[in-house]
Amino acid sequence: MQVIGFDVFATLVDPAGIADPLRPFAGERTDELVGEWRRSQLEYAFRCAAMGQYRPFDRVTRAALDRALALTGIDIPDSGREDLVAAWTRLPAFSDAAPALAALRARGHRCLAFSNGTEKSLEALLDHAGLAAHLDDVLSVETVGTYKPAPAVYEHLLNAGGGERGATWLVSGNAWDVIGAGAAGLATAWLQRDEGKPFDPWDYTPDRIVPGLHRLPEVPPFDGA
Repeated sequence: MQVIGFDVFATLVDPAGIADPLRPFAGERTDELVGEWRRSQLEYAFRCAAMGQYRPFDRVTRAALDRALALTGIDIPDSGREDLVAAWTRLPAFSDAAPALAALRARGHRCLAFSNGTEKSLEALLDHAGLAAHLDDVLSVETVGTYKPAPAVYEHLLNAGGGERGATWLVSGNAWDVIGAGAAGLATAWLQRDEGKPFDPWDYTPDRIVPGLHRLPEVPPFDGA
């Protein structure tokens, strides 16, 4: 049995889905606003981890939206901003997520959601995306009080997952997340959804690289062979 921690945003669910509720406000500049919001969201989480000052991911996401709007000059009323933060719990699952999770669990592997999101928001998101029934547990960094890629976060995955270090995996579409897990001694699989996007130049190579979650059950040691 392998214990597999799946990053949620950009791995199981598609952050680009936030464009739909943004479009009535941003129009043809929606993609620009999505990009700025996501970049600020990650940067603010990294800042919190570096400073040792944890703030719940919903608050980080709201602050990142405020910054993205200030940078783009797009105006959205405060009430609309709160609704947009809540929309992160209504993102769509990638089409290969549920079948891959089902196949992996059928082979006896333990599949966990493992995310920067708060536990409450993650449960709402995974339920909306139709993935909750395909997961053995949901792990939030909220329990640890810091964000990926802090080493303590990956230790939480190891301890909560109940597996050996060499049989505990992090699967993520975010290269920085994979690098963080690798630095903590976990096994890693990078999800390369865009074949034109190389892995981050770094002194680290993922243990596995797959083009989509649908391929993961075919790759040793997940194939059950």
